[in-house]
Amino acid sequence: MNKDLFSAIEQIERVKGISREILKQAIEAALLSAYKKNFKGPHKGISVTIDPVTGEVKVFALKYVNLETSETIETIASDTFSESQLYSTDPGEPVKLEITPKDFGRIAAQTAKQVIMQRIREAERCLVYDEFVERTEDIVTGVINRKEGKNIIVDLEKTESLLPPNEQVASENYRIGARMKFYIIEVKKTSKGPRILLSRTHPGLVKRLFELEVPEVHDGFVDMKAIAREPGARTKIAVESRDNKVDPVGSCIGNKGSRVKHITDELRGEKIDIIRWSSDPKVFISDALSPAQVTSVELDFESNTARVFVPDDQLSLAIGKEGQNARLSARLTGWRIDIKSNREMKEGTNHQ
Repeated sequence: MNKDLFSAIEQIERVKGISREILKQAIEAALLSAYKKNFKGPHKGISVTIDPVTGEVKVFALKYVNLETSETIETIASDTFSESQLYSTDPGEPVKLEITPKDFGRIAAQTAKQVIMQRIREAERCLVYDEFVERTEDIVTGVINRKEGKNIIVDLEKTESLLPPNEQVASENYRIGARMKFYIIEVKKTSKGPRILLSRTHPGLVKRLFELEVPEVHDGFVDMKAIAREPGARTKIAVESRDNKVDPVGSCIGNKGSRVKHITDELRGEKIDIIRWSSDPKVFISDALSPAQVTSVELDFESNTARVFVPDDQLSLAIGKEGQNARLSARLTGWRIDIKSNREMKEGTNHQ
């Protein structure tokens, strides 16, 4: 059994990537539990160790020597000492005595196997947790494994994760076996292992996709100042260049739209508007309403409202289907936007 345990430690360390010391401590704890379960007698001060070289298992007991006897520490053996000769009232140093039973190896192997595997699984879960907790708010690639009610279980190779209903895009088809990119929104430690929550709706998914696809964004030359998203339909992004030589909008779009197309494909056809961020609210709001043309913008700082006037034939475009363009523009800029046509502006002037 000793050789088998020692071989198992080396193999699991090599295959699973769990350190030998963690495995050794887990097995020693399991063997101590096995000893206490199968052997009578005082269990206080009992320890079990595995020789790091030979893999041999030994059981030790801490005892105090009766200084009134002629016995010395060297002459006390595990099969000769008695409770009358050794007791715990002496203030001297305790003696570590080997008390390994002859058949302990067999009993320990039978009793400790499940406990050992449990501790190994716990160690593996800790490694998985440590890996994924560092990737919170980052992108991960996974395969749709199965559906449990409205929840979708995603295989991340080392562990499974959860895509809850509120993080799913209604227009997307989550086909079993499909490989997709997900945004990690939370990693929690539980008794059953790490609980990883994923999202396909989070604006951070779009941001991370641009960081993967656009070197200028990844390297910090282009800053994504704001993102407004209606998952599956449309996203508006405001970008700013930190280098005068770099065009922020052009960098994100790519040659003939190649870069933004890759992201759109990953988002299953979601449209993406990329605009240049401006510190001037009027300019920023005008650009945010793209592709509509804006005639003028009036700002009311007290109510944080922007009254925007557009050509008559641009009104429906500025508002967008079911108000989507106006809604996203408001989220992107942080202003309440009231859109009027030029005709309404003239009528208002005439009334005055």
